[in-house]
Amino acid sequence: LLVPFRERFEELLAFVPYMHRFLSKKRIRHHIFILNQVDHFRFNRASLINVGFLESGNDTDYIAMHDVDLLPLNEQLDYGFPEAGPFHVASPELHPLYHYKTYVGGILLLTKQHYEMCNGMSNRFWGWGREDDEFYRRIKGAGLQVRRPSGITTGYETFQHLHDPAWRKRDQKRIAAQKQEQFKVDREGGLNNVRYRIESRTALSVAGAPCTVLNILLDCDTSETPWCTFG
Repeated sequence: LLVPFRERFEELLAFVPYMHRFLSKKRIRHHIFILNQVDHFRFNRASLINVGFLESGNDTDYIAMHDVDLLPLNEQLDYGFPEAGPFHVASPELHPLYHYKTYVGGILLLTKQHYEMCNGMSNRFWGWGREDDEFYRRIKGAGLQVRRPSGITTGYETFQHLHDPAWRKRDQKRIAAQKQEQFKVDREGGLNNVRYRIESRTALSVAGAPCTVLNILLDCDTSETPWCTFG
């Protein structure tokens, strides 16, 4: 599990033990990586996932891109090896908030091979949103088909969404050319040009559940993406 993260410790304390129990009960071998962005740039979910992919080691054969504020409530949800293509666990028919057809955020499983075929995610999305919409187009461009759960009868009660927007505002500001950029496909960047440094790697136990915290310093070329800062 690759979990992009910044300053949401109460959600993390709930997420790690819950997911460890959930996946252990399903007998799925797993390792939870908390991708903690510790630089002073705006949050970049996609770049963190790219870093997590590169740092997750060779003993994993597939990844789950997993939001820290989304917990699966239905044990019928499939977290198994997504051999046939990207498997979108948090599908629009089940996600409590996002219901449009091309949505692939929240929880998405991919083999490492398929993620590499997409060149990972674009590093140009600083601030909240749109990076998964661009990734949907990468998936299609790689000739892959998104699959989704079937036979799940719990509807919008399938997940618990932990995020409270009343006191934790999302960074939705659009600065300068970012307004136009957010709808473009990034045909150049991704896994091949993510710039970062690992400040520390810490094995942690949360209520008895193991995880690894990567403290990640992302780098930004302000001539390319000046909207990575609020300055």
